[in-house]
Amino acid sequence: MTIIDDQEQQEQEDLDLAAPETRAAGRWNSAGVPGERSKDFKNALRRMVRMLGPMRVVLGIVVLVAMASATLNVFGPKVLGHGTDIIVQGVIHHHMNFGALHHVLIQAIVLYTASSALSIVAAYMLAGVIQRLMFKLRSDVEDKVNVLPLSYIDKQSRGDLLSRVTNDIDNVAQSLQQTLSQMLTSVLLLVGTAVMMFTISPLLAVVALTTVPVSIWGMRAVARRSRPKFISQWRSTGLLNSQIEETFTGHAVVKAFGRQREVERRFRDTNDELYESSFAAQFMSSLMQPLTMFMGNIQYVIVAVVGGLRVSSGAITIGDIQAFIQYSRQFSMPLTQVASMMNVFQSGIASFERVVEFLDAEEQSPDAVESDNPPPVRGRVEFCDVTFSYDPDRPLIESLSLVAEPGQTIAIVGPTGAGKTTLVNLIMRFYELNGGVITLDGQDISSIPRRELRSNIGMVLQDTWLFGGTIRDNIAYGNPDATEEQILAAARATYVDRFVHSLPDGYDTMINEEGDNISAGQKQLLTIARAFLADPAILILDEATSSVDTRTEVLIQEAMNALRKERTSFVIAHRLSTIRGADVILVMENGRIVEQGSHRELLDHDGPYYRLYNSQFVAPVVDIDGDGDVT
Repeated sequence: MTIIDDQEQQEQEDLDLAAPETRAAGRWNSAGVPGERSKDFKNALRRMVRMLGPMRVVLGIVVLVAMASATLNVFGPKVLGHGTDIIVQGVIHHHMNFGALHHVLIQAIVLYTASSALSIVAAYMLAGVIQRLMFKLRSDVEDKVNVLPLSYIDKQSRGDLLSRVTNDIDNVAQSLQQTLSQMLTSVLLLVGTAVMMFTISPLLAVVALTTVPVSIWGMRAVARRSRPKFISQWRSTGLLNSQIEETFTGHAVVKAFGRQREVERRFRDTNDELYESSFAAQFMSSLMQPLTMFMGNIQYVIVAVVGGLRVSSGAITIGDIQAFIQYSRQFSMPLTQVASMMNVFQSGIASFERVVEFLDAEEQSPDAVESDNPPPVRGRVEFCDVTFSYDPDRPLIESLSLVAEPGQTIAIVGPTGAGKTTLVNLIMRFYELNGGVITLDGQDISSIPRRELRSNIGMVLQDTWLFGGTIRDNIAYGNPDATEEQILAAARATYVDRFVHSLPDGYDTMINEEGDNISAGQKQLLTIARAFLADPAILILDEATSSVDTRTEVLIQEAMNALRKERTSFVIAHRLSTIRGADVILVMENGRIVEQGSHRELLDHDGPYYRLYNSQFVAPVVDIDGDGDVT
C-alpha cells in the first residue's frame, strides 16, 4: 500500500488549484471511471468492513476456499519437481519407473483441477457478497433520498448527486469485483510460494527474495512519477468534456455570434494538453510491468547460478531446483498483480467515500406518526410571527403573520427575491422554520406528518415536470387510483381535452423524456390537470403562466379558476392581470408584507402595488435624438 500513498498531499494541492468545474469533471478519466483518490482510506475501509459484517460467515468461507485453492496451487510445482527427479533417476539408472511417474502426473492434474475449481467457487461466492453489498448500498441511497431535506438538494450540484448514486456505486462494484478476488488470491499465493521456497532451500529463498525490495522501490518510483501525469490527464479530460458540453448546449449561440474559430482553437489547445498528459501517464504506468519482469529475470539468473552450484555439490536435487525456479517465477506475478490492482481498489474506495458522505448527510427532522383517520382539511392557513432564512447571516422572512381563510385566493406579488416562493415552500414543509409557527386548521404543521400534509396540497409550478409516458399517465400522476372517467373529467375541466384530440394518439400519445414534443402551454395545462385530479384542499400556483402566450394564458386562467373553486389558493404571479380577482393580494418586499388588500383597494392609493401595477401597463414615453441621447 505504500506504493500508492506517496505524494498524497501534493496531489490534493494540485486538485485544489484547479477550477471548481475542472475538479468536478476531472474525477473522470478517459475510460469513464472516477479517478478521484481516497481522502481517508483507512476509515472508508473500516466502514466497508462494517457493512460487510452481516456477510462475515460467507466471507470466512470464501477465505477458506481461496486458501485451499492457493495451497493446492503451490503444491503443484513441488509435485512436478518430484516427477522430474523420477525422470532423472530413470535416465541415470536406465530404468524408468512409469508407474510412479504416472502417479505423480495424476497428482499434478488433480491438484491443478481442484485448485481451479475451488478458485471458481471462491470467485462466485465473492461476486455474490459484492453484489449484495451493492444492493444494500443502492437501497440505503434510495431510502436516504426520501429523508433528505430540500435544503440539502438545493446546495448540491445535480450532476454530482447523480454521479454519487449511479456512477460511484457502479465504480465501487466494478473495482471490488476486479480487485478483491485477485488481491486475495495474489496475497495467498505470495505467502504460499514463499513458504514452499523456504521448505525447499532456505538459502535459495533468501537469495531469491533479495530482489523484492528493489522491485517495490522501483514500483514506488514509477507510481510517484506517473501519478501527477494521471492528475493532469484527468484535469484535461474534464476540461475537454466541459468545453464540448458547453459548445453543444450553446451551439445556436456560437453560430449566431460567429465564434466557431475561437471554440475550435480552445478545443485544439485542450486536446493537445490531453494528448501530452495522457501519453506521459500511459508511458510511465506501462513501465511497471517491464520493471517487474526485469527484476524477475535478475532473480531467475541469481537462482539459476546459485541453484546450479547447489545441485553440483549435491545439496539439492534437480527436481527441487526446477520446482524452486518455478516458484521464483511465480512469486513476481502476484506481486505485480497486487501493485496494479491497488490503483483500481483505491479508486473504488474513493467512490465509496463519496457514497458514504451522501449517506451521512443530515436528514430532515423526524415525522409525527400518521393517524389512521385524519380529519378532513378545511384549508385555513395561518402564519404566526414566522421567521426564516436560508443563510443565518442574511435574514429573509422576519416576523411575518397572515391568515388565509378556507376558500380564499391569496395572491402574492413583489420583486424577484422578495420571498414569495419561499412562503409557499414553508407551507409544504420543504424547509423548517427558524421561528414562529404555521398552522393548518389550527394545528401546527410541524406536528402533521409530511405525507399527510402534502397529500392535501396541490402545486403547479413555473417549471413544468413531465415524465416519459403517455398523456394519460402524466395526468393520473396526481391520483394513481383515479378512474378513466375522472381522468377525462379533469382533462376537460382544464382544457387539456381540447388539444389532446389533435395529437396522433390522443391520450395515449407518448411524451418524450425532454417533453419537447408538446408546447409549453400544453405542458402547463397538463400539470394543472394533474393538480385538479389530485383534488387538494389547498392549491399553490407558482408563476403558472409565466412562459406561455396570451391566448394560452387565457385558457390556463380559466383552468385555474375552475381548479381554485372551493379551495384555499396561494397564487404567485408577476403578471398582475392574472390576479385581479384574488380575495387578498399580498405585496412582499425583502421578506415582509408591506401591503395587502383587494385589487381595487390597493389601486386606490399610491403604494407599492399601485406603482408595480402601473409599471406593467403604462410605458414611459421618451424621445431619442440623432446622437442616441435620451431627451
